[in-house]
Amino acid sequence: MKFVFGFVLLLHALIHLLGFAKAFQLTEITQLTQNISKPIGMLWLFTAILFFISVTIFLLKKDWWFVVALIAVIISQILIIVFWKDAKYGTIANSIILLVSMIAYGNYQFNKMVKQETSQIFQNIQVKNLPITSENDMNHLPEIVKKWMQNSGVLGKEKMVSVHLIQIGKMRTRPKGKWMSFTANQHFNTHTSAFIWTTKVKAMPMIQMIGRDKLYNGEGEMLIKLAALIPVVDEGKNDKMNQGAMIRYLAETCWFPSAALNDNITWKSINDTSARATLTINNKSVSGIFTFSDEGNLMSFEAQRYYGGKNDSKLEKWYVEMLSYKDFDGITIPNKSSVTWKLNDGDFNWLQLEIIDLEFNTLVNFE
Repeated sequence: MKFVFGFVLLLHALIHLLGFAKAFQLTEITQLTQNISKPIGMLWLFTAILFFISVTIFLLKKDWWFVVALIAVIISQILIIVFWKDAKYGTIANSIILLVSMIAYGNYQFNKMVKQETSQIFQNIQVKNLPITSENDMNHLPEIVKKWMQNSGVLGKEKMVSVHLIQIGKMRTRPKGKWMSFTANQHFNTHTSAFIWTTKVKAMPMIQMIGRDKLYNGEGEMLIKLAALIPVVDEGKNDKMNQGAMIRYLAETCWFPSAALNDNITWKSINDTSARATLTINNKSVSGIFTFSDEGNLMSFEAQRYYGGKNDSKLEKWYVEMLSYKDFDGITIPNKSSVTWKLNDGDFNWLQLEIIDLEFNTLVNFE
């Protein structure tokens, strides 16, 4: 689709050269029956140049290409209106370019917001000369959690303070809804228990949804936009969203196990193979149950979580099943998971994901 749109831009640019050629009588242009003055002909040429520039920077993947394209579309449409009899069909191309440019603008604004928020959660974080995880750090843990720590490979390695991972998978929004494939990036600051998660979801042919889920200072926010323009979900900083985001963070510590040793997470044994973890941020607490195999491999996580962030949302069981494991930089984590709402009228398995890349204690420069 990228090259198809690039071709539309290029063809539209070439067509504008006809107005220039007509004005300066460079060749016979039978398609244009109206007279065009030389000053107006120069305007046709200028518009063509703008379209040539926009297609060039578009193909070079510069995220500001739409600025030039929008200027070109405005001038082009004015010319088309003036020469409507001959040029009216150019409105179709302008409409296509305008729509794609507006979507690009939406993505640009979204990405700018995400960069700012990600920089915010990593303020003052240090990723050098970090403490090494030792047996003494685990003395307070239930035995089964100690086994998990040992099996994961965190002993003798630096504690994880920043995490970046890439996910792929599929999701759906209702129990019998269509599965939609997605890709996602997620950044964690484990020192402050914060994260930014961004995703692109193939909602329908040629149309994507983009989304951002966030936890910062114990406050959760979720934003989902269709085609980067139309808000589908925009909720945040209420008690139910905050609780949901904190529960999510607690569950996802399975991808950076040394965070389970942080002071704001406490553990209580339930039985030989399960333990309750409680996460506290700014005097707000959430809890969930981690279940393990006899050998200490993490099998599942469950918690009572608000089903949505609306005022009428109710607590439901939220269940994460670990499906397989993989080693990333010497740390073994569950790389495939399935997430299900255990509702009164039946299970709603809404998410299946896979971690395909993971980095610890590195920072991304967003400047």
